[in-house]
Amino acid sequence: MVISFRKIFPWIILFVCFAFPSACSNDLLGLLASSDLDERLKETGNFEFLNKISGSQNPVLGDEYSFIVITDTHIENGNAHGFDKIKDVISSNNNIKFVVVVGDITQNGRREDVKKFVDIAEELVVPCYPVIGNHDVYFNNWSNWRDLIGSTRYRIDSDCGKTTLFFLDSANSFFGKSQLNWLDRELKTRGDRVFVFTHINLFVDTPYRILQLTSTNERARLISLLKNRCDIMFMGHVHNTIIREAGGVQYLSIIDLKSSGTYCLVSVNNNGVEYSFRKLP
Repeated sequence: MVISFRKIFPWIILFVCFAFPSACSNDLLGLLASSDLDERLKETGNFEFLNKISGSQNPVLGDEYSFIVITDTHIENGNAHGFDKIKDVISSNNNIKFVVVVGDITQNGRREDVKKFVDIAEELVVPCYPVIGNHDVYFNNWSNWRDLIGSTRYRIDSDCGKTTLFFLDSANSFFGKSQLNWLDRELKTRGDRVFVFTHINLFVDTPYRILQLTSTNERARLISLLKNRCDIMFMGHVHNTIIREAGGVQYLSIIDLKSSGTYCLVSVNNNGVEYSFRKLP
């Protein structure tokens, strides 16, 4: 009998969490009751949340613009851990055109916490693009994301088509063949600037860290797909800053907002792309 690694992976994580308590802070029961990737990808094209925001699906960017990337807000019981302060950052910089939250937006995917994110995001004066993380699908609460946000995999193009944003679902620690095939097809009509956003990190900063994509084959294929076709791929999950480069692409895992109050400010101009890490006011 052949047992799928993906089916036993949650049990491996369960063992590691008991054997090495500092390795992760997951809610173990929630982890084992997560939803399935194929189920979520059926909602591709459902823009329940983005349809409410003017200019979100074709943002006006121009040749020079900035955007904010944050991760792991872990909203819980009404506590957004500073996410609401992003509004003050935007108001002080007119060049910021959009915000991306790369996963673990909530602690357990509860409806009231997803609603808290939506309420804050709708108050921003620029589009806010959400990425689903492993915590957001705990206890099979992905249905709350589906109802209030919609798709977990999608593409956004700027109004002039010069910039393309790809948002990938890696909440179960893998992408799956169909999703990578989708990305391969979509990259053929990409803009001049390409940014990819997902939750699970592709690289680790120490051999003792286990939090990363489960399939090295998927990582190799993704790196091959993005080679010389992407500027930066942004990730979260690991609660630490990890910077790598492969095939002319920067791979950037960002430290969590919840514990550090840190956000990444990305600036694009005719000379290239720059980023810096800053603290919330």
